[in-house]
Amino acid sequence: MRNSVSDHSFYIESDEEDDHQEKHLNKSEENRDGNESDSSKYSNDDDDNHNDRLESKPSSYNPAWPQSYRQSMDIYSSVPSPSLTFLGTPSLTRLGSSFLASSLTRRHTPEVLPSLHKPLISQAEEDQPPQRRSSHTLLPPLPSRRSAIKKFPDDKSVAHELPVSRQSSYGQGVLNGINVLCGVGILSTPYAVKEGGWAGLSLLFIFGVLSYYTGILLRYCLDSQPGLETYPDIGQAAFGTVGRIIISIILYVELYSCCVEYIILEGDNLSALFPNAHLNLGGYQLDARHLFALVTTLAVLPTVWLRDLTVLSYISAGGVIASVMVVICLYWLGLVDHVGTQSKETVLNLSSLPVAIGLYGYCYSGHAVFPNIYTSLEKRSQFPAVLFTSFAIVTALYAGAAVMGYMMFGDSAESQFTLNLPTDLVASKIAFWTTIVNPFTKYALTMAPVAMSLEELIPSNHTKSHMYSILIRTALVMSTLFVALKVPFFGFVMALIGSFFTMLVTLILPCACFLRILKGKTSPIQVVTCILIIIIGSISAVIGSYSALSKIIHNL
Repeated sequence: MRNSVSDHSFYIESDEEDDHQEKHLNKSEENRDGNESDSSKYSNDDDDNHNDRLESKPSSYNPAWPQSYRQSMDIYSSVPSPSLTFLGTPSLTRLGSSFLASSLTRRHTPEVLPSLHKPLISQAEEDQPPQRRSSHTLLPPLPSRRSAIKKFPDDKSVAHELPVSRQSSYGQGVLNGINVLCGVGILSTPYAVKEGGWAGLSLLFIFGVLSYYTGILLRYCLDSQPGLETYPDIGQAAFGTVGRIIISIILYVELYSCCVEYIILEGDNLSALFPNAHLNLGGYQLDARHLFALVTTLAVLPTVWLRDLTVLSYISAGGVIASVMVVICLYWLGLVDHVGTQSKETVLNLSSLPVAIGLYGYCYSGHAVFPNIYTSLEKRSQFPAVLFTSFAIVTALYAGAAVMGYMMFGDSAESQFTLNLPTDLVASKIAFWTTIVNPFTKYALTMAPVAMSLEELIPSNHTKSHMYSILIRTALVMSTLFVALKVPFFGFVMALIGSFFTMLVTLILPCACFLRILKGKTSPIQVVTCILIIIIGSISAVIGSYSALSKIIHNL
C-alpha cells in the first residue's frame, strides 16, 4: 500500500536537488521518531525554518476511489486569482488559489494531469497519447518554483510538471477557513434559537470548541504518516480502503445535500419577493416557489457543465462578504429601521431542542476541507492559530445573527431570517439579493467534487467523451431539483444534514481516526477526550436525525 515512488513513474532531477531532498527527508524522519512523547510528534513545526522542503515527494499511498478528491476540494474551498481564460488554456489556468493573492497551493503529486480545464462542450481536439487515470487526472498542473520531469517506464510519453510550494500565509489561511465555515447556515441561526430557546444557544459555542479540537486532530493524523493529504487518505490510513470509501461517500452526500438546500433557499426567497409569479405548463400550474426552483436549476445547469470553475471560484469568495453584509443588514433593520415583532421569547424549549442541535452543528461543517487548508500553509505550525481565528470570527457572526434575529422576531422566526424581513426597505432588498445571488456561484463548486468522483467510474475507453460527463452532471442537478421539490423544508433538511452528516464528519470520525492511527502514541487525556466527543457526537446524531426526520415526515 505504501510506496515511496509511483509504480508507473519517477522524477529526473539534478543530483544537487536529490541530495537536498534526501537531507530534509532524513531530518523529518528523525524529528518524527524522536519526539513521540508530546504534541510535536504529530506536527511539522520545523517547516517554519525549512520552507523549501521537498514538495515533489510522491504520495506514499496509491489511493482507491475517489482519486479526484484533493483537487476538487481545492476548487470548492478556495479562491483563484482572476483569469482571462474562462474557457481557458493550460498555461494560463490556475486553480485553487487563496482569497487575496496567488494560490491556495498544495503539495505536488506525481501523476500526469490532462487538460480537463475546458468546458465539456468543446471543439474537437487533436489526438493525444493515452494517459493513465490517477488521483490527480482531473485538473491541470499548477505552476511553481521548481520543475520536475516525469518519465514512464516504456519511454513512450514524457510530461513536464511544475511542483508547487506551499505559499498560503496566515491571513490567507484564515480567509479560506472563514470561506469554508461561513455559509447559508447563518440564515437559520435565529430559527435555531427559536427551536432551542436562549439556553440552547450554548450549543453553538460547545460545538465550536469541539469542532476546533477535532480540526487539530485531523492535523495530527495528516502528520502521522507521509503521503496523507486529504480526509479520505486519513480514513484509509485508519480503516483501510473500506474506510476511505465510506468516508468519501459521507462527504459527497453532504455536499449533494447542500446543493439541495441551495435550490430550496432560492425558491423560498424568490417567491417571497415575487409571490404572485406563476406559470402554466401543459395543464400543470407552477406556483412561485416551484417556478423559481425550476428557474434556478436551469440557471445553474450550464455552470455545472464547465470544467474550468476559476471564475466561479473567484466570485464565490464573496461568500464571506455576503455573510457579513447580510448580518449588517439584519442589525441595520433591527437597530435603525426598528423592524421586528413583539413575539414572545423562550428560555429553553426541550421539545424541539434536537432540531436546534442539527442547525448548530451544520454551522461547523468544514472539516472535509481542513486538510487542504493545512497542507497549503507556508508555515504549517500556524494551523492551530489559523483554525482558532477562523472559528472565532465565524462563531461571532453566527451568534450575532442568532441573537439579533431572535430578538427581532422571537418565536415567529422563519427557517431563514430573510423570510421575516419586509420587502420594501433598502436593507431588506440588499439582504434578499445578496442571499439569492450567492448560491448561483456556490452550486457548481459544491457539486463539482461529487460529479468528478462519479466521472472516475466511467470506463477508461470512454473518458474522452464529454457526453458522459454532461449526462452525469445534468442528472445530479435535476435530482437536486426533484429532492428540493419533494422535501421543501429548508430548516428541517439543514437540521438533518447537521445532525447526521456533520456530526459524523466533524466530531465522530476525526476522533475515531485519531485513536486508530495514533494508537499507543496518545495520552490518557486525549483518549478520554476523544471518547467523550464520540459519545456526544453519537447522541447528537441519533437524537437530532430522528427529530429532523420526524418533522419532515409530519410536514409531508
